[in-house]
Amino acid sequence: MTTRRRILAGSPYPIGAHWDGKGVNFALFSANAEKVELCLLDSVTQREVERVVLPEYTDEIWHGYLPDCRPGQLYGYRVHGPYEPSAGHRFNPHKLLIDPYARELVGALQWSDYHFGFRTDHAKADLSYDRRDNARFVPKCRIVDTAFSWGNDSPPAVPWSQTIIYETHLRGMTMRHPLVPKARRGTFLGLAEAAVIDHLVRLGITTVELLPVHAIIDERVLIERGQRNYWGYNPIAFFAPDPRYYTDSAHGDFKTMVERLHEAGIEVLLDVVYNHTAEGNHLGPTLSLKGIDNASYYRLIPGNERFYENYSGCGNTLNLSHPRVLQLVTDSLRYWVEDMHVDGFRFDLAASLAREKAGFDGGSGFLDAVRQDPVLSKVKMIAEPWDLGGDGYRLGGFPPGWSEWNGRYRDTVRRFWRGDGGVIGDLASSLSGSSDLFGSRGRRPWASVNFITAHDGFTLHDLVTYEKKHNEANFEENRDGTDANYAWHCGIEGETRDPRVNAVRARQARSLMATLLFSQGVPMLLAGDELGRTQQGNNNAYCQDNVISWIDWAHVDEDLHAFVRLLIDLRRRHPTLRRPHFFTGQRYPGTPIKDVTWITPEGREMEQQDWSAPFARSLGYLLGGDPSEGSGVESSLLILMNAYVEPIAYILPVAGHGIWVSLLDTAVAGGRPGELYPEKQYLVQPHSLVVLERQVASRRQSRQGEPSE
Repeated sequence: MTTRRRILAGSPYPIGAHWDGKGVNFALFSANAEKVELCLLDSVTQREVERVVLPEYTDEIWHGYLPDCRPGQLYGYRVHGPYEPSAGHRFNPHKLLIDPYARELVGALQWSDYHFGFRTDHAKADLSYDRRDNARFVPKCRIVDTAFSWGNDSPPAVPWSQTIIYETHLRGMTMRHPLVPKARRGTFLGLAEAAVIDHLVRLGITTVELLPVHAIIDERVLIERGQRNYWGYNPIAFFAPDPRYYTDSAHGDFKTMVERLHEAGIEVLLDVVYNHTAEGNHLGPTLSLKGIDNASYYRLIPGNERFYENYSGCGNTLNLSHPRVLQLVTDSLRYWVEDMHVDGFRFDLAASLAREKAGFDGGSGFLDAVRQDPVLSKVKMIAEPWDLGGDGYRLGGFPPGWSEWNGRYRDTVRRFWRGDGGVIGDLASSLSGSSDLFGSRGRRPWASVNFITAHDGFTLHDLVTYEKKHNEANFEENRDGTDANYAWHCGIEGETRDPRVNAVRARQARSLMATLLFSQGVPMLLAGDELGRTQQGNNNAYCQDNVISWIDWAHVDEDLHAFVRLLIDLRRRHPTLRRPHFFTGQRYPGTPIKDVTWITPEGREMEQQDWSAPFARSLGYLLGGDPSEGSGVESSLLILMNAYVEPIAYILPVAGHGIWVSLLDTAVAGGRPGELYPEKQYLVQPHSLVVLERQVASRRQSRQGEPSE
C-alpha cells in the first residue's frame, strides 16, 4: 500500500489526533516501537486506503501532521517492533490498532481469531506470531470536531453535605420508559428527556452516577452466548463514548444530556475503569495498547514479562507507575471535565490505580497527580477502595479530597436489619459517618459514600425477597456473584402472594432506605430501588441487557416511591441529618446539648456493657441541633431502630418545654408524620425505624400557619 499524502513533522503534543481548523496532528506514545504507520480508511466502506509513516520521533512520541485531513476521517495505527513475549513486547503490524486517545469510534468489534497477535492453534499460542490482518473486524477511530454551543452551562457544584447520588445505567433507566421516544431509549438523549429528568428532580436527586460510558468491547464468550457486557466494565478507549449510547453525534448527544441535567441542577458523575482494558491476559486479543507498547502500558510479572499482573480480575492491570500511562489517565479525566463538562468520577477498583512497586501507596503518583491538579482537584472523586490483590482492600486508606464507597456500611446495615446480633457498635459507627475510617487528616463525613444496594448485588426489592442468588440466566451455573448477600427473605424465598410476608418485606425496605437517608455521609441510591425494581434474584446482572436489568416503568411501587421522596425531603430540611463534622459525643459549649447521645430502651444513655450485649437488636440515639448553626435543643431528632421480631417500648427523653412529634415511622406505608407524642414512651414496632422531632409550642404553631407566641 503506497503513501500519497504529504505529511509534515507536526508536534509531539498534544498526544492523540487533533483537528486545529486546518489539518490534523497525530501523536502516539510508544517507547519501544521501531516504526508507526498511520492508516487512513474510507468513511463509507471502512476499508484501508492509505498508509502514512509518522515521520518524527520525539520524547518517545511518534508524530506527524496532515494538512489536508478533516473531521470525519477514519484512521487506525499499525505499529512495528519486536515480538518477544518473554520480554513483554507484542508488536504486530498486521493488527490495525485503536488510538488510545481516539475521541470517537465507529462500529463494534466483530470477534475473529484475526485479532490475536499469535496463532490460536499453536501449541504455545502467545509465543507464536499471526500475520493475518484484522482491519475488517476492528472498530475504527474517527477525527472529530468537538465544538459545542454550551450557552450558559455551569456546574451545579452541589456541596458534598447536600449530595444525594443516584447510580444508574443509561439503558436500564430508559429502555422501558413510555415517555421516552423509542429511537432515544438507551441513549444519552434518552436520559436527557424531560420525563426522566423530572423523575430525578421530584425524587430529590442532586447527582447522577452513570455506569461506564467509555467505549468497551463485549467479551467473546458473551457474544457466543448471545449476551453483552451490559455494565460496561471492559474499556478499550478512554476518551470515546461507546457507540451504543448515541445516534448521530457522540459528543453532541453526550453534551446535550449533561447540559439538560445541569439545567435541572443535577450533577453528572461517570463510573470510570482505568484499572484494566479489554485486551485481557497473555492469551487476549491485540486491539490497542498491547500492540502499541505492551511493556510500557501494562504491569507485567517481573522476571517473566510474558505474563500480566492481574489486580483487576480481568487479565491485566494498567501500569500507572509509568509517566505516559499516568498521563493517559489524567488527560482522559481532564477531557471529560473540561470538554464534556462532567462533575466528577467514581473509580472502579481504585486501589489498583494507586499501586506502586511495593503495593498500594496512599501517596502514589496517581493520587498525588489528582490532588495537585488544578482541574481534577476541584471535582468530586469517589474511590471503590479495593482491588483483587492480596493487600487490595483499602477502605479508609485514600487521601484527603477523596470520598469512598463504604462497603462496610452496606454489610453492617444489612446485617442489622436481617436481625443479626452483635452489630450495634458497628452500626453506630456507620450511622455516624464511619469516623474510625475517615476521621483523620481533616476528612469529613462525606468521605463515606453510604449505600445498601448498588449495580453489583441485589436490588432493594430482592434484598428483602431472596436470601440466595439466582443467577441462572447468566449461563454460569449460578457460580458467579457473591454469596455474602446478608439478605433476609422474610420467611419465603422468592416472590409470594402471602400478605403477611409482603407486609414485612415492605417494612424492611422502608427501614433500610430510611437508614440510608438518615445516616451521616453521602447516600447513594440504586436506580429503580425507589420503584420496587427486581432483578428476579440475580445479584450479578452484568450481562443482562434485557428486562432483568431495565426499570419496568409500567409496574412500580407507588407507595415506596412516595416514601423515598419523603425521606429525601426530610434529609434536605434537617441539617442535623447531614452534619459537616463528625460526632464527638461532647456537649456544645455553654449548653446541655450533645451532638449525639446513644440511648437504651429504658431511656438512659448507653454504657460500655450495652454495646457488647449479644442479644441487642435495637438502637436509639438523640441528635442535638448545633447552636453554631442557629439551632439548638428544639432541633433535636430522636431516631429509634428495632430489628427485633417483637415491639420494643422506648422511654422518650424529656422534651423540656416542647413535645415529641413524629416525622417518620416505617411501620406504616405513609410514615405517620405529624403525630404528637406527649407520652413518656413510644412503642417501636418490629423491623421498623422511627424519627421524632422535639418541637416547642411556638415552632409547632408557626408550622401550622398560626401566629407565634
